[in-house]
Amino acid sequence: MKKLSPHFRVLLLVAGILLAGLSARAQVFAPPAGEVIRADTTERRDVVVSAEAKRSKAAADSAKRTERLFHVYLKPVVVDGVYYPAIEFRGIRLTRPGKAALLSALLPGAGQIYNRRWWKLPLVYGALGGVIYGEVFYQTRYRQYADASNLLKDEASKPDGLRPGSDALDLPVRQERTIAAIDNGVQFYRGNRDIFLLYIGIAYGLQIVDALVDAHLKDFDVSEDLSLHWQPALLPVPGRALALPTAPGVTFALRVK
Repeated sequence: MKKLSPHFRVLLLVAGILLAGLSARAQVFAPPAGEVIRADTTERRDVVVSAEAKRSKAAADSAKRTERLFHVYLKPVVVDGVYYPAIEFRGIRLTRPGKAALLSALLPGAGQIYNRRWWKLPLVYGALGGVIYGEVFYQTRYRQYADASNLLKDEASKPDGLRPGSDALDLPVRQERTIAAIDNGVQFYRGNRDIFLLYIGIAYGLQIVDALVDAHLKDFDVSEDLSLHWQPALLPVPGRALALPTAPGVTFALRVK
């Protein structure tokens, strides 16, 4: 223990020096007792934005601009000396995208007309007309095959009953030679009929989504500087010899304002 006492003395001395340094630093950087640190009193001027400027900025975004749907206003009139006051129905308050989507949901193509995208009307009505025509076609064939199948099964027990290929059947069913083939036709046309029901829902929903997105992007500010530029350049090729470190190529740059 006597041999270790000098080492403990050295450690105590070093610890005392460190503690003294920390206390000195704390005394230097600590604020005096009772003194209050005040914020900088330099004059600051905030930019004042007028209410009209705020409204203009908010109206620039079509998603924030609100309009009314089914707004009705009847002026006051006098009929046979009887005064009828004005009648006003304010309708539904909607944003422009919401109004376009609701119009498309009520009448396909109305949202595109509201957005003034006239060239999309042939696409909307062409898509809906095509899938509706397919639905009507497969539904008609399904009913012909189903009715023929039920009729032939009822007539099968009769000696002079109808048989497949009879002229009394509809023309599409008349070419089938067995009841099993007619039953296969029933399954085929029923499956396609159900698929075209799904196609009608997809086409109807897509024209609503198109009107909604188009109304959002109608007033979107696209600067002239937003463009794709390309130019020939020498591009570095990793692993090439130092004599030919580059190779000819093309660089593309998308400039955004």
